[in-house]
Amino acid sequence: MSETVLIPADVAELDAFIDHLWLEDGLAKNTLESYRLDLTTFALWLPSQSKQLLTVEQADIQQYLAVKFPQSKPRSISRLIASLRRFYRYLLRENRMNVDPTLQIESPKLPRSLPKSLNEDEVVALLNAPNLSEPAGLRDRAMLELLYACGLRVSELVSIKTTEVSVSDSVVRVTGKGSKTRLVPMGEEAADWISRYLKEARGKILQKRLSDALFVTNRGEAMTRQAFWYLIKRYALLAGITKHMSPHVLRHAFATHLLNHGADLRVVQMLLGHSDISTTQIYTHVARERLKQLHSMHHPRG
Repeated sequence: MSETVLIPADVAELDAFIDHLWLEDGLAKNTLESYRLDLTTFALWLPSQSKQLLTVEQADIQQYLAVKFPQSKPRSISRLIASLRRFYRYLLRENRMNVDPTLQIESPKLPRSLPKSLNEDEVVALLNAPNLSEPAGLRDRAMLELLYACGLRVSELVSIKTTEVSVSDSVVRVTGKGSKTRLVPMGEEAADWISRYLKEARGKILQKRLSDALFVTNRGEAMTRQAFWYLIKRYALLAGITKHMSPHVLRHAFATHLLNHGADLRVVQMLLGHSDISTTQIYTHVARERLKQLHSMHHPRG
């Protein structure tokens, strides 16, 4: 069976589109790869319909979606439609096509999924899990404290440089999606743990090697996302937390706990680095569910 490959014209169109997304929007590598995967899979299917990317019509997209629906989750279909829509609107603007074939295509309605989070007691148990008698344990405690104090993405946490942290001012400069930077207050508790880690542990871990990364490993390199993901899973087990655990869960806990304690949604949006407040609004639902639980538990007519 011969392997299906993209025709050169389609390869050129996809490369130009991905370059456009990177140059214009500064999208993350993972996001660009998602666009490319969706569009490449579509382009590989088109020859079966005697079509290529620039000759696609609405009926072709509907036929493709009919093929994909039985084997895909609604969220995957929604992402696929978004990729196709973005691609063909780009071609329309570039005068590569005269009609947008996605114009009448509707995305499936998705159920609103609430982010998984931890309650405040679980967060405390997680923060207390590292062994502070070891340099690596002190580093891990500082990382967990900073992650929870600032609501950082794990990619933001591991990319922080020593020059981007001010312990005296209790702030950290964070580089988020699209290479956008923001200053985030970390509070006295996290600042104290960072200070202690810098004084007592970082030098022992590096063993005279040089690194500009704030959080380093025994190999003298910056902590990776994958390594920290493994660490946080291990500490969750030690803390007796049975919920699904990932670094992102602490980010959700940060936002939820701020709202539970009366923080303004716009402030939470700014701290999280969300460009659109609608992304932040999901946490109001989490906070509301918590209030309902408290009401039913403690109100005499709950």
